[in-house]
Amino acid sequence: MSSAAEDIFARQHFGQRMGPGRRPALLVIDFTIGFNDPAAFGGGNISAAIARTTTLLAEARRRGWPVAHTRIVYAGDGSDDNVHCLKVPRLKTLTEDNPQSHFVPELQPASGETVIRKRLPSAFFGTDLAGILIAKGVDTLYIAGCTTSGCVRASTLDAMCHGLRPMVVSDCVGDRSASAHDASLFDLDKKYADVITLDAALAGFDAFIPWRPGAA
Repeated sequence: MSSAAEDIFARQHFGQRMGPGRRPALLVIDFTIGFNDPAAFGGGNISAAIARTTTLLAEARRRGWPVAHTRIVYAGDGSDDNVHCLKVPRLKTLTEDNPQSHFVPELQPASGETVIRKRLPSAFFGTDLAGILIAKGVDTLYIAGCTTSGCVRASTLDAMCHGLRPMVVSDCVGDRSASAHDASLFDLDKKYADVITLDAALAGFDAFIPWRPGAA
């Protein structure tokens, strides 16, 4: 982003660091076969983000954090089509029977992890995700997934609106468009989230209170 843009945000005191809270969770957004396929919904740096997220997910699991995964799933009969489908009609093909709606093999949910089926960009809109995280006492949400300018951005804004501190892991999110990816990370970091690298995220994990089974 240009230095002029940086300057105006700085003068207006945007881009302050919120920092993590005390109880973290991980949200992995739409890393599915279709979004990893440039011939379907993928492209850009999505595959690279998936590869990096394997490390983030493994560390969250090792520490016993709550983990949630999302994927887009529509009814095969068209009964739950929505306005988003007017802009992106191919979304309607992501039915339960379509392998492209399924998670990539390297990021399959484990037993006990939350799986959210959604039909709109935000992982929170019309789902139980906020209630699940709040019930577990989560106050900090690390976010990986795709696309940066779409479902990641929408989910980050809704996480903040629900009182969570969004930590967007910059090299664990991806987009088919490099310019949209970069602009979205800039904007999220200035207004709605802390955007951090995977290495920086991992370096800060020891500061959290260890999760205990059944802890809230």
